[in-house]
Amino acid sequence: MSKKAFGIDIGGSGIKGAPVHLGKGELAADRVRIETPQPSTPEAVAKTVVELVNSFDLDEDMPIGVTFPAIIKDGVAHSAANVDKSWIGTDVDKLLTEATGHDVFVVNDADAAGIAEMEFGAGRKSHGVVQVFTLGTGVGSATFVDGRLVPNTELGHVFLDSAEARKYEDAEKYMASSIREKEGLDWETWAGRLQEYFEHIELLFSPTRIIIGGGVSKKHEKYLPLLDLKAEIVPAELRNEAGIIGAAVLAHREEKALRKGKKTDDTHKAGK
Repeated sequence: MSKKAFGIDIGGSGIKGAPVHLGKGELAADRVRIETPQPSTPEAVAKTVVELVNSFDLDEDMPIGVTFPAIIKDGVAHSAANVDKSWIGTDVDKLLTEATGHDVFVVNDADAAGIAEMEFGAGRKSHGVVQVFTLGTGVGSATFVDGRLVPNTELGHVFLDSAEARKYEDAEKYMASSIREKEGLDWETWAGRLQEYFEHIELLFSPTRIIIGGGVSKKHEKYLPLLDLKAEIVPAELRNEAGIIGAAVLAHREEKALRKGKKTDDTHKAGK
């Protein structure tokens, strides 16, 4: 890929965006961040997205990829995490395409990070089942089979069977990075929870490689060596820029497919 596309990462506290160099897998300009409006209704967020896009001098035909914290099917949000619940049922693609005047392609935020890691980061040239997990406030997941995304997997919400884990609502309430901080867990204790979680993931999916993202991936040497898994487990490489880059990669591929008048695997990858 040699062209540029624009990526936007919509989160509960901030909306970030930048053009992306698709040959290098890096931002082509400094990213701009604007606070997510409160309440974060579709109309308010769309207005902020327009403000963000207008802060760059973009070609009229530049496609825009947008990450969104929700289950996304055919461009429609079927859940809403850390944004206003009025997003549920909203056609995010249509709303932001009409607001910005650009072709917009929306994707689940964890899936976008996974796309970036598979294209330019720790998952490139990987085969078989590869899974990307972001450990933060919750747990995001993206699952790939021979490079093809299985969208909207939401594996932070599986249930674990140990007596300790059963005290929690679901897995992410037990082993997310935020829980380690909230409960004051030392690295060894937290690694024990991660071991339990990823053993369960291995039982279900038999991955060949597991990639750990999120802010805590910067401290991977404190806990990844404590894990004993069949799969290779490695830190993510793109970190905070993964969502923007992955969204831009998706937008470029989708736009190219539209010009050819057909869908590609990436349409499926985005849950479209």
